[in-house]
Amino acid sequence: MKKKYTSSDIEVLKGIEPVQKRPGMYTDTTNPNHLVQELIDNSVDEAISGFCDHIIITLHSDNSISVEDNGRGLPVDKHPDHKVSGVEVIMTNLHSGAKFSDKNYKFSGGLHGVGVSIVNALSESLSVVVVRGGDKHQYEMTFSNGSIKNQLSKMKKNIKKKSGTIIKFKVNEKYFDTHKLDIKDLHNLVKAKSILQPGLKLQVIDELYEKGITDYLHNGDLGDYLIKSTEGLSFIPARPCSGNFESSELTIDWSCVWLTESTDTIQASYVNLIPTSNGGTHVNALKTAVVESLRDFCTRKKLLPKNIKLTPDDVWKNTSFIISLKMMNPQFAGQTKTKLQSANISSLLTPKLKDSFEIWFNQNSETAKMIANLVISNAEERTNANIPNVRKNNKNTLLPSRLSDCLIKDIRANELFLVEGDSAGGSAKQARDKNFQAILPLRGKILNTWELNSSKILDSREVKDISTSIGVEPGNSDLSRLRYGKICILADADSDGLHIATLLLALFLKHYEPLVKSGHIYIAKPPLYRVDFKKDTFYVIDDRDLNTTLKKMKIDSENKDLSITRFKGLGEMNPSQLRETTLSKKSRKLLALTLSNRSKDYEMMDMLLNKKKSSERKTWLEKKGNLAHFE
Repeated sequence: MKKKYTSSDIEVLKGIEPVQKRPGMYTDTTNPNHLVQELIDNSVDEAISGFCDHIIITLHSDNSISVEDNGRGLPVDKHPDHKVSGVEVIMTNLHSGAKFSDKNYKFSGGLHGVGVSIVNALSESLSVVVVRGGDKHQYEMTFSNGSIKNQLSKMKKNIKKKSGTIIKFKVNEKYFDTHKLDIKDLHNLVKAKSILQPGLKLQVIDELYEKGITDYLHNGDLGDYLIKSTEGLSFIPARPCSGNFESSELTIDWSCVWLTESTDTIQASYVNLIPTSNGGTHVNALKTAVVESLRDFCTRKKLLPKNIKLTPDDVWKNTSFIISLKMMNPQFAGQTKTKLQSANISSLLTPKLKDSFEIWFNQNSETAKMIANLVISNAEERTNANIPNVRKNNKNTLLPSRLSDCLIKDIRANELFLVEGDSAGGSAKQARDKNFQAILPLRGKILNTWELNSSKILDSREVKDISTSIGVEPGNSDLSRLRYGKICILADADSDGLHIATLLLALFLKHYEPLVKSGHIYIAKPPLYRVDFKKDTFYVIDDRDLNTTLKKMKIDSENKDLSITRFKGLGEMNPSQLRETTLSKKSRKLLALTLSNRSKDYEMMDMLLNKKKSSERKTWLEKKGNLAHFE
């Protein structure tokens, strides 16, 4: 019998119920960091408008979090339409706030009017304390799971605060993968806010994790910030190329440098002090301006070699930049605001930025020529990489553009990680120790080289990049030009990752056996699970390791204090997690590839990878395919 579809089947979610129904549409549910950011953004909006110069973020020992500012304080008078206090309207309704027009805030980040109500919806408890300037009283209101617990009450002021707002909340753990904050990301966010808004003091009082008080107060410019961010790297110019301009609609500040010996660039963008990790209109305008003005400079100075054309990737491969835009009514892609989509400002930004860079390049002609030579070198490397039958492994061999090399050239100390995917490669570049660890991202599953002749496998771009990077040709026993002492396979801990790792093992075993015999090939073991129990965190590499860990800790899998997160892949791990679990010598699990019995090992690999042995493979899978581990 067919189920009838009537009006009674239609749900109408009121107030903040939509957030509780689909939290992932409104915030990042990995951890509560984005909730804290929402509150900080509101306080920063007060600072941008000139009403606040001090923000305090406290991580309390009971896992609650509070954000306090000395701004004007949330409105406590009754709303003319809703007939309840402004605090109640803001905390219990989506799309409510004072930032839909420029009446109270010319530039602000909280434009959707949903930020603080999201925090309320996803918190098991939340309290608001408001002090209004000139008032001898303070106002308090409390909530439980998004619903009002105690109405707004007026009481005699018992804090010294002249004006401002304090919001304290404790997240409801059921909405998040883990209730623990990413402390490093939080400090990076707070530090960036202080730099982007000179004169604003932000304090992080940590009573829970690292315990201590950290103050952030900055009075310099973006150039100073960029220099500190690229500390230890060689770049030009010595003083960053910086600029700014203002109009009635927006203000923009930017700063750029070009790294000369590394591609580990810092590329940070902000809109109304909110980090836009996925860029958007303002970043596109900056990139277009730099590319076009540098192309014009090279053409005018006749610097380009014959048949060489500059692409945006040639220019941006070595470019580190910070850009901060403040504008009215920015349009973001989603509530997490990671990308600016305000197309209307592009026609204003691009020509203004281009004019500024053209002036700078002409006024600093010698430095501009150094930048141009760096960019042209990238273009030549890209062009040569696409030319077939280039001689390999001579002293003038060009290394793959995707390779992020290390500083130390001594193979007794250095390491190369062959990483699955560009996303994981990006995290690995940030997580590595640049002194001795190099990263080569690989795209997709590499060629099955088991049945191929060594002379043929270099037709594969991925294999060619590996060969060029390590300095050894396939089938060659001469290791005199080997560039790395450890060559480490780093793939996801899931079945796809294990498949890629197997193909790489086959490559080295069949075509680079001298590297295996000499002990140069290793397999990194990244975690598949993160286990959080109370204040302790553990990383485990597979299901068997997970069960062993739980038994060792005597923890029941249903324990309410236990949280188990399964990583979808290396790209899902942030750089600090990847460093701690997989790259740091102190804590990583790295297995050396050895031959226990050469004939049997080859026989096993042949059965697994030879296309003609599918029947043997089927029989083997039927007998042993249920096993997760093999000796």
